[in-house]
Amino acid sequence: MDITTLRMATTVACFLAFIGVLVWAFAPRNARRFDEDAMLVFEPEHARIEERRS
Repeated sequence: MDITTLRMATTVACFLAFIGVLVWAFAPRNARRFDEDAMLVFEPEHARIEERRS
C-alpha cells in the first residue's frame, strides 16, 4: 500500500463521517431536541437550574 492509497482511503473515510454527521443532524427524530436546545439561550438562568434539579 503506497501513500496515495492511504490518502484516498482517508479522504473516503472522512467524507463518509461527514455524511454521517449530516444525516444525524438533519434526521427528523432529532428535530425536537435540537429545537429545544436552540431555545436554551433565551430561557432565564433560574429556569435551567430548576430543570436540572427535577
